[in-house]
Amino acid sequence: MQEKQTGRRKDREEESPITERTVRINRVSKVVKGGRHLSFSAVVVVGDGEGRVGIGMGKASAVPDAITKGSAYAQKNMVEIPLKGDTIAHDVTAKFGGSLVMLKPAPPGTGVIAGESVRAVVELAGVKDIVTKVRRSTNPTNVVKATLKGLQMLKDPDSEIARRREYAQMKALAKDESDSQDSSE
Repeated sequence: MQEKQTGRRKDREEESPITERTVRINRVSKVVKGGRHLSFSAVVVVGDGEGRVGIGMGKASAVPDAITKGSAYAQKNMVEIPLKGDTIAHDVTAKFGGSLVMLKPAPPGTGVIAGESVRAVVELAGVKDIVTKVRRSTNPTNVVKATLKGLQMLKDPDSEIARRREYAQMKALAKDESDSQDSSE
């Protein structure tokens, strides 16, 4: 008898190996009538190394459960990042909360020059050559979110040039039509 695998989760796991990295585990204490209630929150980054990356936060009474929840949320919210070879296409600066993250493309062989939080996001996105700098707040949660925001701000140069040319052609065509209507009147 052959067993048939069904379900989207199995298909997704086979087509792309998603790796995860825990950026921060935080112990949270809530004071209640009977004493303190401890729980844990985790910031998890997942990516396939080929331009897809996501971040998630999970909270539970045990560390492994918090990481599992964060990973599941991150996989649901993965985004596509346009890469140019092994680096990014252009400079970008992103702000989230009090953190300001600057991302700059680098020549081949430079490697990932980044702090721990930014490194987790860009490596799992598949970037191999990049220079980064975190300014102001270095809170790992805000740094990870600012890095993802910056990567989402990236534009693919080829598609952006094509889009702008198309817009310029449409504008020129509209101007020609308006000029021809003005001259016929």
